[in-house]
Amino acid sequence: MTSESPFQFSSVDNSASTRNAPDQNLPDYMKVIVGDFPPTTRADVAIRNVLELNLAMMGIYDTALKKYQKTFLARHPVILALFTGQGGKLTLYRPNKEPLHAPSVPVHYQVYKSVSHSSMAVFELVGSNLGNVSDRSWVAPMCSFRVANQSALDGLDAVDLSVETRDNQAIILGSNIKFMDACLGNGDYAFADLRKYAQEVKPHLQKNIHWAATTQVEHWMKVVKDWKEMLGPDWDKTYAASNTLYVTRQNNILFSVLAQFFGSEAMNTRLFLFETPEFVTTPELMLNVLIRTVSDRSVGQVFFGDDYVMDYELMGGDARKAIEVEGKKYGIPVFLPPLVPFHSNEWPFRIDPGQGQGPATIEQIKTGG
Repeated sequence: MTSESPFQFSSVDNSASTRNAPDQNLPDYMKVIVGDFPPTTRADVAIRNVLELNLAMMGIYDTALKKYQKTFLARHPVILALFTGQGGKLTLYRPNKEPLHAPSVPVHYQVYKSVSHSSMAVFELVGSNLGNVSDRSWVAPMCSFRVANQSALDGLDAVDLSVETRDNQAIILGSNIKFMDACLGNGDYAFADLRKYAQEVKPHLQKNIHWAATTQVEHWMKVVKDWKEMLGPDWDKTYAASNTLYVTRQNNILFSVLAQFFGSEAMNTRLFLFETPEFVTTPELMLNVLIRTVSDRSVGQVFFGDDYVMDYELMGGDARKAIEVEGKKYGIPVFLPPLVPFHSNEWPFRIDPGQGQGPATIEQIKTGG
């Protein structure tokens, strides 16, 4: 017995003459959009029809995801810890309640960061023009940035800081101005000048880094502690996610704070670190990634018998085998990570000190000449 399609189509004349015959009766206004292209082959149509299944799956997937998200958020609290220039934004989503937005990190965190970034800006301005100092294209932007540094320094006494931290900001800004004045006064500069300036300002930048990190951690540790106490038993079914770029993946601050309260058993199970293409992302995008990751575990269990198989590149295992075969074919050594279980509570970044070399903290860096 053969199954019949519920859709019935009239017979079509597939003869070459019928398929290829151009319509000679097109009005001029239609000739603007109708091109004289080779006819689409039956094979091309067949391939397109098959590939349309994948496009259809994406639409079905997106529709289903909205339903999954509604169901998930009705059952589980979720914490999103998103990167911002203000030290992060934490939001707690609770079933049947409005999202709870945590207070921002104290503003002096931004002061330390902004002043420290001013020295980075000086480097970028000077470094990007080292190859063409003589054309003086750097002069106007440096004059402008010098004014900005002077304005910040002039108003520093009105910023709510301790004497020690205010003095440190003044030293950094003063060093910036001193270096730029020398460049502008001489009409040029060399790498040695930039190097000397960087070494002079380095210890003061290190102080700012310490104060900013401490301020940020103290603030978010208290927020997450208070939320955990508020949620009580519901904490054990709470999920959390933070976002990162490659450069902030190692020692990610917001994720590391969350890990202290979630514990190792929640790592990669209820606690996630997702890479995003920009520093700043939206809660909507992060919720989509979170719900997609968790809901795909049902797919993994139903089709393959494992909840976590979809947390990883599904074709990755067979791709490893193919790489080994191709590596032998090309006579090159195969370089692959260890084969590890799909479900792992390991930190989602580098944790083996034996795999690297060199310093691991700013303090360990030995500055050369």
